[in-house]
Amino acid sequence: MNIMIRVLVAAVVLAMAVPSGAQDLPERVKREGKIIVATMSNYPPICYKDPATNQLTGFDIDLGEAIAKELGVKLQWEETAFAQVFSSLATGRVDMALIGISDYPSRRDVADFVDYMRNGAQFYTLQSRAKDIKTTDDLCGKTVGASRNTSWPKQIEEWSAANCAAKGKPVVKVVGTEGSADARTQLKSGRLDAAAQGNETLPYFQKLEPNTYAIIGKPFTEDIVGLPVSKKEPQLRDAVKGALERLQAKGIYDKLLEKYGLQPSKFTPIAINQGK
Repeated sequence: MNIMIRVLVAAVVLAMAVPSGAQDLPERVKREGKIIVATMSNYPPICYKDPATNQLTGFDIDLGEAIAKELGVKLQWEETAFAQVFSSLATGRVDMALIGISDYPSRRDVADFVDYMRNGAQFYTLQSRAKDIKTTDDLCGKTVGASRNTSWPKQIEEWSAANCAAKGKPVVKVVGTEGSADARTQLKSGRLDAAAQGNETLPYFQKLEPNTYAIIGKPFTEDIVGLPVSKKEPQLRDAVKGALERLQAKGIYDKLLEKYGLQPSKFTPIAINQGK
């Protein structure tokens, strides 16, 4: 009997030692002890390189590490171009991605999204142009740029059709840029009158470059941001969802939002494939 009791006690202790959710991970992940995650370092404050250390930092990086700790594994970060993210998921080169990616049905061919944040596309211009472009109505007939790797150029065209063309005003000339950084560069060089990027990122650049940018109106879209996980790994998807739910319950998620000034981007409850 004493032997049986000792065996039971040992089993309970072992179970308590295993991080919450670790048993739910795919056997491959448990065996390797790591999850391979695609990311980019050009999307502050979501993901970027710390100027002092050249190390990856940002909300998604901290959140990913918190997820890994909750699951009892390590993360192997793989920096990649945005255009390669979904092909990398399809081929198994990476298990998931954390780059503040909007969850759209068109992106779910090879991945399911664990939704954890919301954002919106925001028009802005230079402070020096703020007298000419005071409201979104002033954008009609202007040249506006946004990263072609996002849905923003198409959404600007849709906004222009509804808010300019439909009212008999000249349409917005939309320019697809190499990224949001390129849009800011073209704005400063005068090639663009205004630009658009995620409203969660603009406060960072306003702080980084004081008295440079002026916000125009309110965000003209609202998107749900998700963490894409390969459709081949539904068990991993569910484990990550569970980890995020526990991080919210513990208050860790809220603390990370506060750390990066992203409180308006809070999304709860954690969901699967809820973007439209």
